[in-house]
Amino acid sequence: MMRSLAFGLTLALTPMAAVAQDAITYPFDGSFEDASFAIENAIIDRGLVIDFTSHVGDMLNRTGADVGSNLAIFDNAQIFLFCSAAVSRRVMEADPMNIMHCPYGIFVAEREGEVMIGHRDYPDGPMQEVEALLDAIILEATAQ
Repeated sequence: MMRSLAFGLTLALTPMAAVAQDAITYPFDGSFEDASFAIENAIIDRGLVIDFTSHVGDMLNRTGADVGSNLAIFDNAQIFLFCSAAVSRRVMEADPMNIMHCPYGIFVAEREGEVMIGHRDYPDGPMQEVEALLDAIILEATAQ
């Protein structure tokens, strides 16, 4: 009985894995290289610093055979990671646990000749300010 109670209590107190979030995507009328360049410039033009550019497409293509797959997921894919000190401060003052969303990322991906730009869908509340920032950057880069 005690063992069952302890197991149940352990399950109740164990953090649950995060559910995958939806992506918000925008089509890009142009090449992958042009989309990446436009996103990079739109981020920098706002006075933000790109902390890291993840070349996830290259990694997936390079390691496919190593993990037993010959499926090409993306023709090209990059993720630009950055933060805004002002926006981050506001959303974390509202809820310090919003730290889990930082840094923010915008991805550029090409699949089957189609280029898209996007970001994750953030939760309602203070994180909508981050979502608005990311949308504004993407809209500037896509000239919409």
